[in-house]
Amino acid sequence: MEKSQAQSNISFGEISATHERLLFPALMTFYTRAEPILYAVLRFAFGVVMFTHGLPKALGISHGSMADPMAGSINLIQNVMGLPFAPQLAFLVMLLETVGAVMLAIGLWVRPVAFIIALQMIGISYALGPTWPWIDRGIEFPVLMGFLALYIAVRGSGDFAVDRKLKFSV
Repeated sequence: MEKSQAQSNISFGEISATHERLLFPALMTFYTRAEPILYAVLRFAFGVVMFTHGLPKALGISHGSMADPMAGSINLIQNVMGLPFAPQLAFLVMLLETVGAVMLAIGLWVRPVAFIIALQMIGISYALGPTWPWIDRGIEFPVLMGFLALYIAVRGSGDFAVDRKLKFSV
């Protein structure tokens, strides 16, 4: 029991530090100190990007080339994906992209929120089809965001998160 508890207290930086040989070993201290901060910045930035997609849906304002993003979501869910309850699912997507994005940015319930975002990105990638180039509304961005969400879901909140301050882990 003591051995597994000690192993769970090892950070990602310590694990990678013991298994890699750096070209510039003097930078190890910088890497070790910067990693938790940069992970928090990455998680925050990802939450902000998601929020920018949810806020226009919530406010009913245009977003990029979409005059009505909520109607676009309903159309995608109903007519492209063929799912029932499209307005209700679009509302849940809007909640995920607003409330969930804020939770992700501040580090609250990060694992379940990020996992649900990863599922959403799989759905978007499926709906957009096999096109890849971004100029053709391709799927490379949802694919990248899906893998990032999956990484965050596995990695968790990190050191700089509300979960950590509340001593709450999901």
